[in-house]
Amino acid sequence: MTKDSNEKRALKVTWGTIIVNILLTAFKFAAGLLASSAAMVSDAVEGLTDILSSLFVIVGIRASAKERDSDHPYGHERLECVAAIIMAALIAATGIGIGYKGLALIVSGGRESIPAPGLLALIAAAVTIAVKEAMFWYVRGAAKKLGSPALMASAWHHRSDALSSVGSFAGILGARLAFPVLDPIAATVICFFIVKSAYDIFKEAIGGMTDRSCDSETVEKIKSLTLAQEGVLGLDDIKTRRFGSKIYVDIEISADPDLTLVDAHEISERVHREIERSFPSCKHCMVHVNPHAYPEDKNSGAPASENSFEVRPDEDSTTAYF
Repeated sequence: MTKDSNEKRALKVTWGTIIVNILLTAFKFAAGLLASSAAMVSDAVEGLTDILSSLFVIVGIRASAKERDSDHPYGHERLECVAAIIMAALIAATGIGIGYKGLALIVSGGRESIPAPGLLALIAAAVTIAVKEAMFWYVRGAAKKLGSPALMASAWHHRSDALSSVGSFAGILGARLAFPVLDPIAATVICFFIVKSAYDIFKEAIGGMTDRSCDSETVEKIKSLTLAQEGVLGLDDIKTRRFGSKIYVDIEISADPDLTLVDAHEISERVHREIERSFPSCKHCMVHVNPHAYPEDKNSGAPASENSFEVRPDEDSTTAYF
């Protein structure tokens, strides 16, 4: 899948979620007002941030898709992380606001002053749970396929909405069963789920901004693929770093010290091509070739490097792909 097709797919997913969120938020607002439910009105207010955050996703996707230029020779992929960080801040602010309003209502009003919510609010909560959970799985699938942190942040935002709506449903149901104060209590509890979701999004986005390494599973797959290439006798070092939705890989391999420069270059190019081909998220791979140190080097008698990952003739090497 090309870069342009990835961008189009991500934008299509995001615009679809915006349309659904507009319809769902309007329904929740109406249900909350008509059924006198503070929890449902809070849920609807939170829905407004979904629409705004989705717009930030679109901005991030478009910005990160820009071609590299003289001022940004490594590209613009980190702008997706910037969009995700801004989104996390909006989600956290919304959650805190919802919790404050719910707590204020509990403290300022007695049980008798809080009306029991109507049936429409309960129905709206149930519908929101189903729709938001479906949106989570849909957007999450697209985010994993495209490797988009902004889309992944949007997906977890939908999951936090579903969880908060579970709290709304429980609070509204309890309020209708003669405990009206449970409705604003539910609105207050919702804020914890929202703030936790904001923290997770922020943490993931920061990882893409600060050159955090890839997960251990990805690193092991890269090692296996490298050692499986013809001419590679050892893997002396490997470094990975995330760059927005992409990764960079720096590898030091060892090869027969008697090879010509052309042959050594061909081995490094083979490793380079295979890693970039097998790992679509790899933006660039840099391969450095060292002379391989045998147990008793035939030229210097030096022992093999203790940090080297060697391929022995009696070992099987398997190629790992995403």
